[in-house]
Amino acid sequence: MSDTDTSADSPDNTEIRNSETAVAEDHDSSSIPEGSDPESDPDVFPREVVEDLRRENGKYRQRAQQHARRLHTELVRATGRLADPTDLEFDEAHLEDPDALTAAMDDLLTRKPHLASRTPLGDIGQGRRGSTATPLGLLGLLKQHT
Repeated sequence: MSDTDTSADSPDNTEIRNSETAVAEDHDSSSIPEGSDPESDPDVFPREVVEDLRRENGKYRQRAQQHARRLHTELVRATGRLADPTDLEFDEAHLEDPDALTAAMDDLLTRKPHLASRTPLGDIGQGRRGSTATPLGLLGLLKQHT
């Protein structure tokens, strides 16, 4: 065994531990500038307030993203070129530049023409055509053929 006592209960070790904690406390207090209290400093906010603000801003960002997606869908629907306006993927550039939206729809329709709107336009030969001068009847048909 050695002549020095290294047990945990020795008074020398206790003094060393006490001096280490005193140095650590001095180091922690030195990181805060002299004369400023973090609770009274107007530039420092409590953690809970910052977390609440971040959470609230996150909700607003999500709502703005949802509104932007809805606007994109309605812009595509307004053109009438696609059967389903959600077929064109969302891109923020389409909201700012109508030419980019048109180019994206052109590109999509050239790659996938089956996505185009199939709404008939003009006279397709069906439905009510207008009023006739005389009502249609058997007597009128017989007179036309004789």
